[in-house]
Amino acid sequence: MSEDKEVILEGKIWAIMSYLWILCLIPLILKKDNEFSFFHARQGLVLFVASIICAGLMMVPFINFIVPTIHLLIFVFSLMGIFNALMGKYWKIPIIGKYAERIEL
Repeated sequence: MSEDKEVILEGKIWAIMSYLWILCLIPLILKKDNEFSFFHARQGLVLFVASIICAGLMMVPFINFIVPTIHLLIFVFSLMGIFNALMGKYWKIPIIGKYAERIEL
């Protein structure tokens, strides 16, 4: 991960957008060349997919009581991702980050 200030400054708004649900697809498509925004967009994509899976799990009896807690955790991770993107940091989300690193587009 590069600490190039120009790359971070250029990709900051795209990195923030990465944590806003389906908007994570925009930097994944338009800003593949910016390492900072692409790093955050991959994590945003994993959070987006996790959110969709949680929505589906709401329909499953005996599991649906824990889903709001998972949704809250996804929301908190999104807020923390936005904050770290604003600060210009590469922050690897616990558990989620290792799956995001595997995404090759």
